[in-house]
Amino acid sequence: MTRRQRPANRLPARQRVEYRIGPFLVHLETPIHRIVELVHWCYAETIVRAPTTTPVQFNVRVERGPLHRRWLRPQATFHLEDVSPFDPFPADHAFALLEWGLNWSIAIRAHQYLLLHAAVLERDGRALLLPATPGSGKSTLAAALALRGWRLLSDEFGLVDPHSREIHPLPRPIPLKNQSIEVIRAFSAQAQFGPVFPRTRKGDVAHLRPPGDSLRRQDEPARPAWIVFPRYRAGSPLRRAAMTQSHTFARLSQNSFNYRLLGATGFEALAHLVQSCRCWRAEYSDLKDMVAAMSQLPTAPQ
Repeated sequence: MTRRQRPANRLPARQRVEYRIGPFLVHLETPIHRIVELVHWCYAETIVRAPTTTPVQFNVRVERGPLHRRWLRPQATFHLEDVSPFDPFPADHAFALLEWGLNWSIAIRAHQYLLLHAAVLERDGRALLLPATPGSGKSTLAAALALRGWRLLSDEFGLVDPHSREIHPLPRPIPLKNQSIEVIRAFSAQAQFGPVFPRTRKGDVAHLRPPGDSLRRQDEPARPAWIVFPRYRAGSPLRRAAMTQSHTFARLSQNSFNYRLLGATGFEALAHLVQSCRCWRAEYSDLKDMVAAMSQLPTAPQ
């Protein structure tokens, strides 16, 4: 084999892949082949395999770190076009970096929607929003519901269309942290996890693959019906209490990425959302009890 020859099975120096995440088309370029493998594993149903006229919303790159770090503690960097918003991550955390980078990209650019920090699931055409603060168990509960027949719309963003008042899907892998990983493994044998990324900035993280049906139906929005603020508390019995619309509105306005930026449009969209839903807060320690309670939610007012 001459110096110019290359083994037939060697991957090219850089790879490119386009895939859909809800209403957005992502174009990814990277020399880190493991990222592309995981993108294909997570988003198999939404990979764009033929030319399309759909405009790309997010041109992103995940690059290798500086040359002097290639052999000693190699790094990876995320770029949205020419912007690199984060410090380098360890190279073996590159897929987690990509997912966090996409969260950041959506939060700063997708202002055609009211962006709520919430998990969203759907049943019978009606959407359940689970807004919560970090550590409340939102992602664990969303994963459990998705594994019990609810359609996963999103773990991170409630995309509220200010005009149609519907919630648009954004199905992506659910990043579970620390003990939640084993909780969901034990909860369902159907759970499909990617690799565990140890000692990230949020602890150990593993991504739960979104159900194929959620990916295939990512063009189907849902009408908001329920808003539940969950809170996991060890040893707590299941407690659920109704919330007033004014209290719900106030908490959601503080749980939005762009409510203030949208001004009157955001106010009207959020007000209609709250008026369309039954609203509760819930505290629990037993995940199965909480999942059962969510399956018995009464129909929202019309």
